[in-house]
Amino acid sequence: MLALLTDLYQLTMAAGYWQAGVAEREAVFHLTYRRPPFGGGYAIAAGIAPAIALAEQLRFEPDDLAYLATLRDARDQPLFAPDFLAYLGRIVPAVTIDAVPEGSLVFPHEPILRVTGPILQAQLLETALLTIVNFQTLIATKAARVCQAARGAPVLEFGLRRAQGIDGGLAASRAAYIGGVAATSNVLAGKQFGIPVRGTHAHSWVMFHGDELAAFRAYADAMPGNCTFLVDTYDTLEGVRHAITVGRELRAKGYELGGIRLDSGDLAHLSIEARRLLDEGGFPDARIVASNDLDEYLISSLQEQGARIDTWGVGTRLVTAFDQPALGGVYKLGAVRGRDGQWAYSIKLSEQPIKISNPGRLGVRRLRRGDELAGDIIYDTDAGLTSTALHDIDHPLRASTRPVHDRAEDLLMPHLAHGRRVREPDALVTCRDRARTELAQLSPRTKRFLNPQPYPVGLDDVVHARKLKLIEDGRAGGRSAADGPRGAAKGGVQ
Repeated sequence: MLALLTDLYQLTMAAGYWQAGVAEREAVFHLTYRRPPFGGGYAIAAGIAPAIALAEQLRFEPDDLAYLATLRDARDQPLFAPDFLAYLGRIVPAVTIDAVPEGSLVFPHEPILRVTGPILQAQLLETALLTIVNFQTLIATKAARVCQAARGAPVLEFGLRRAQGIDGGLAASRAAYIGGVAATSNVLAGKQFGIPVRGTHAHSWVMFHGDELAAFRAYADAMPGNCTFLVDTYDTLEGVRHAITVGRELRAKGYELGGIRLDSGDLAHLSIEARRLLDEGGFPDARIVASNDLDEYLISSLQEQGARIDTWGVGTRLVTAFDQPALGGVYKLGAVRGRDGQWAYSIKLSEQPIKISNPGRLGVRRLRRGDELAGDIIYDTDAGLTSTALHDIDHPLRASTRPVHDRAEDLLMPHLAHGRRVREPDALVTCRDRARTELAQLSPRTKRFLNPQPYPVGLDDVVHARKLKLIEDGRAGGRSAADGPRGAAKGGVQ
């Protein structure tokens, strides 16, 4: 399924591996990101379960192969050899994937996924894994920031109509729930993922009836147990008064007014006045819901102004990750097994230190002190972790640091082994709880929106020394230090 959800160059490289007879050579790739999104200090890993499901089902159907057979090269010859297409048709998923548990906090340069297996298959998965994990991680992180600004008040995700297409809307609802929203307006997401759904009526309901009071009464007749009235179609405070009138009529029938929604105007002032009217009218428990292009910055501002808002409806700026359209995650080769059975380490070089990849078969050890996150160390899984010294990744000549900690745990966990699932996906509510717990353990300095303090992440002694050696050798001759006479893996740009 979805084997063609990839870039063409993945298939042309796959054809090259096949032609050279190395398609089954074992390789290791790491999916990471370089900078936290939104100018923040962290990201929340999301999209892990659908990414694993896609990798588990990597197969080329006959119509996929028929389409590939129609592609032509610059000389109008078949782009792919028939024997190569036949090889693709025989592929059985064989990769091993270790991943962080979904909902975990992840930081720059740390592997979110480690993909090990035949290089042809691992290469073909790159694009699909990136598009799933990049987007959902971005949205989960945005949702967490919005929920932080809400200071514990419920946040409702209202973004489907503004999302980037149907799949974007569903994926955003899923990821936003992991990030902490309480519910979604997206009914299909509710069905597929078990997310609570919320909603009432739109301005068109009031406009259809022409008279706001009549509209509220008609809605109360139809949905007496779901009455939160949108009060700003004509005059907001008059709309609040109409809601109070209908609320009294509901109460006489044994129902309660759920609340009102504000969708325009000065939300701080209007919410304060609406709260006064509701309290004086005998509805102190009626909730005030606010929407209207909200994000973490506007919510924070409204909080500082003393707004009396109980629930926040956030749509466009959440599901489109309004101020950062992409995470920028990358998928880099870390090692290839040579013909002698030994691993040869690969590195991508760059004039920008942040873009130099980290070589090896990497894991992440999370250090904890009490109930706080103390730091993360990236180490080589074959060499094991011999020291907890953290070597700065972006500034490798800085002195190493040693975070004080009392326990540690590995983040990457087996999900697929040679193409077969070995770990069932966590329930979405479990992922959501994990994100909430880890955020509570993260320093407030790292969670602040403006100039957050970087969380300590570094390389261990082995990976740091190997990286420096590969950089030195790569600058000198464009080969990796691990090449030697084997030629199993090239350094430099890959």
